[in-house]
Amino acid sequence: MNRPAPEDPRAARTRARLREALLAECAERPLEEVGVAALVRRAGVGRATFYVHYDGLEALAVDACADVVRDAVEALHAWRGRPDPVHAPPALAEFFASLTPHAALYRSLLAPGGGGPLGRVLHRDLRAYSLRERALAGAADAPLVASAVAATFAGVLADWLHGLLDASTADISDQVWQLLVALHASR
Repeated sequence: MNRPAPEDPRAARTRARLREALLAECAERPLEEVGVAALVRRAGVGRATFYVHYDGLEALAVDACADVVRDAVEALHAWRGRPDPVHAPPALAEFFASLTPHAALYRSLLAPGGGGPLGRVLHRDLRAYSLRERALAGAADAPLVASAVAATFAGVLADWLHGLLDASTADISDQVWQLLVALHASR
């Protein structure tokens, strides 16, 4: 059995420093205004080291925001038994509330409608998780519903972040939850 080689702890620490530096830079200015020179200076690494780990700032930004994708997937699946069709699990409302500190960065990576580099990662990961869960449940329509769930969530999240949907974090979490429960129940 082939197992992936364990990650070099030094490389993991360097990437973590770069992610932290990017989030700090983006707290001060939009991603479009962040330069590699300022970023590597803040991270305490060389420019060449940055390019060993990332193709550019967008790749680093998507990596830095990957936790958001994992948090979204976990929040959407943070319930057991029969879901409440009206009120989202608390984890989903907490997820939406957690976006505020870096909302500008997320908007730059998640286009309205759910596209963009972060939207692609969110759609891919959410679809894979939903597909796995539906397949385990024996649902014949697993691929269709998994695609619909991923597209709906990514699109609503992006539109809300871009101000196209006027709702509080509690309201948007309940509204998107109701859509997703309906998608699951429709088939």
